[in-house]
Amino acid sequence: MRRGNTIESPTINAYEGTATTCDGRFAIVVARFNRSITGRMLEGAVQTLVARGIAEDRIDVAWVPGTFEIPTVASHLAAAGRHAAILCLGAVIRGQTTHDQHINRAVSTALAQLGVQYKLPIIFGILTCETLDQAIARSGGQVATSGKDDAQAHLGNKGVDCAEAALEMVSLLNQLPKA
Repeated sequence: MRRGNTIESPTINAYEGTATTCDGRFAIVVARFNRSITGRMLEGAVQTLVARGIAEDRIDVAWVPGTFEIPTVASHLAAAGRHAAILCLGAVIRGQTTHDQHINRAVSTALAQLGVQYKLPIIFGILTCETLDQAIARSGGQVATSGKDDAQAHLGNKGVDCAEAALEMVSLLNQLPKA
């Protein structure tokens, strides 16, 4: 039987994380390029983690020159094994060439591979926008709605969304059977 987003059955094991407080440290790798955008995303991420009970001294922030450098630092942090999750925040805004597409593809592929390699939530918080206005709309202070099909949907702050996703993924991974 299906109820909401979950299947209820006495024989099915269903797992779903929640965005609640958990043990461990959190790392945030954030690009300085487009800092007016990424700084707002960082603020949203930190405020969300703290509001959910993560102490500020359990949040490590690493600033990198640009979005392209994020996977290198995320890989270093993942290999160290100190963090429950790594949030990656950047903003790539389309210009007059296809430079943005190459960066977006390389970074998204690298971050996905890191998550699988280290079995660690590596959260993709890279804005891939056509315009500065789109980036501003996605780095605001408002909490976003998660579904575009919601009649009251608004964009919010991708940093907030990433912090919530990180908490939920840590919760989910903690529930899953160990290998």
